Amino acid sequence: MRAKKHQEHASGISDADFKRLSEFVHLQCGVKLPPAKRSLLAEMIQDRLRLHGRHSFNEYLDWLLGSGHPTEELIQFVDLATNTETEFFHQADHFEYLVQTVLPELIKITGAGISRDFMIWSAGCATGEEAYTLAMVLQEFADHYPGIPFRAKVLATDISDRVLATANEAIYSAEKVAPISLDMKKKYLLKSRDPNRQLVRVVPELREMVKFRRLNILDNDFGLRERMDIIFCRNRITHFNRPTQEKLINNFCRNLSPGGYLFLGPTESLQHLKVPVVQAAPSIYRMPLTA
Repeated sequence: MRAKKHQEHASGISDADFKRLSEFVHLQCGVKLPPAKRSLLAEMIQDRLRLHGRHSFNEYLDWLLGSGHPTEELIQFVDLATNTETEFFHQADHFEYLVQTVLPELIKITGAGISRDFMIWSAGCATGEEAYTLAMVLQEFADHYPGIPFRAKVLATDISDRVLATANEAIYSAEKVAPISLDMKKKYLLKSRDPNRQLVRVVPELREMVKFRRLNILDNDFGLRERMDIIFCRNRITHFNRPTQEKLINNFCRNLSPGGYLFLGPTESLQHLKVPVVQAAPSIYRMPLTA
């Protein structure tokens, strides 16, 4: 029997359709769709075509990739295709560096947290674990120095309304909060009143510290009212091609205070990119202080 002209992959997406989809997303958004995620993409597309009343992969792709392609659906598709799950206290060394080096340094040099609110941005916050980890770390720092009137706020953004709704609820399973120390669990998490539900919720004091907002990090203007002292954007830029990475990092830098820090994922590097930040530690970069 002769092979089909368009080889069908085990995922259900033909080679031709996957190539068409990958090339379009790369052209429109600078995002690389890894072949390793092909089966997951197929499952995701099945959900999307049911949601929008489409009857086949081809029909959905023709609609998504056509000349009048729906911008909002394309954004949602790319978000779902590249979404990275977040964890509490993921890369613990980053939070140690934040407490031991960054906070004392910026308080001393710029007065951040004393003369004004210390501003941290969790870009691509997903379901909120990183943002609430930052809130816990900041609150612990403030409690450790009761004589210092330290104030901080966390801005947490994502393009997906779906994950932002989960983040705003601040309800997590016992498995999700396992990386949090017992002392912090007692201090910052409330157990469900239903003993059959192994769920906890972040305390109101921390929820008030974090503001969630929908934002596309590929936008030219983030619309921020003030500059950030720290930006966490970990395990996100790896999804983009080099020109998009350079554009994104430069946009972040325009929204960083002098001396501010940018935290990236452990495998992400700014080597060979034309950006104004310098490396301060592994996967941590800093804006120069200006006179």
